[in-house]
Amino acid sequence: MSMLLHWFSEACLLAGSFLLLTGALGFLRFPDLFSRIHACGVAETLATSLILLALLLKSDAAMPQIKLLLIFLFLMFSGPAASQALAKAAWHVGLRPNGPPTKPGVRR
Repeated sequence: MSMLLHWFSEACLLAGSFLLLTGALGFLRFPDLFSRIHACGVAETLATSLILLALLLKSDAAMPQIKLLLIFLFLMFSGPAASQALAKAAWHVGLRPNGPPTKPGVRR
């Protein structure tokens, strides 16, 4: 059973690393800020979940597992909220998807 957990945790680490890499590539490839925020936010949330799950499976004591669960909860609340705040700030400044920035206060 421990060998199965070892391989599952290694698979989660590899999948999480791959998702972080694809999120970084999405950040470089997408044309506007909103697409980039979405690519990074979605990939980061799932990737960190997988990496924390792998670390949770590898830890054998209760205290590190509780700390990993608390880190997971913090990241699940703060990551999407940060992406939303960044997108909302860009919208209020006048940046629109796939278009030139507008002046603040000007509506289309």
